[in-house]
Amino acid sequence: MENIKNIIFDYGNVIFSIDFTLAQQAFADLGISNATEFFGHRKQDNIFNAFEKGEISADAFRDAIRKAANNSYLSDQQINDAWNSMLLGIAKGNHDLLLKLKDKYRTFLLSNINAIHYDYIIDYLKREFGFEGNDHLFEKVYYSHLIGKRKPDADIFEYILRDSNLNPAETLFIDDSPQHLATAGTLGIRTFLMTAPDTIQAFAERENL
Repeated sequence: MENIKNIIFDYGNVIFSIDFTLAQQAFADLGISNATEFFGHRKQDNIFNAFEKGEISADAFRDAIRKAANNSYLSDQQINDAWNSMLLGIAKGNHDLLLKLKDKYRTFLLSNINAIHYDYIIDYLKREFGFEGNDHLFEKVYYSHLIGKRKPDADIFEYILRDSNLNPAETLFIDDSPQHLATAGTLGIRTFLMTAPDTIQAFAERENL
């Protein structure tokens, strides 16, 4: 891609594979009757938005799940396991690609995430790769629950552009959610929609990144 100097990567289904339907089924198994409407890729209950913005704690989130399931006896572990069931892992070669791209571009991670998923992924990275988080793979990482902003709200993109002094016309944002890309596009950021079975490795090869 011409004139691209900066790349912002989403995490879920761009770098780290996830399957929303697994969490929906797990929530249904806990007793949530409208699980597909309660949580989904493009629409979800406001409790998830609040959790991703760090507005509520993990304990408050779990209490909300108990309420939705109408079961006050659900354990923290049961809820964590259901919520984390969607997290599949990272394809071989993705980390190598990110390190390669970091040498050529200013690269950033922007993820809508929450305390429970964050803890799981940090443990996964340590266990599977010996990594202490994602920080070494990018110039800077932005996690929604730590900065109090989330996609697709414009303020999170404005914050990153300002914080890292990025020219939107020279910035590419890769995400798997059309609603996130739409907001970024209104700010002049160039975008690419990652859709399975496409991968960042195939995209980088096609675009000669």
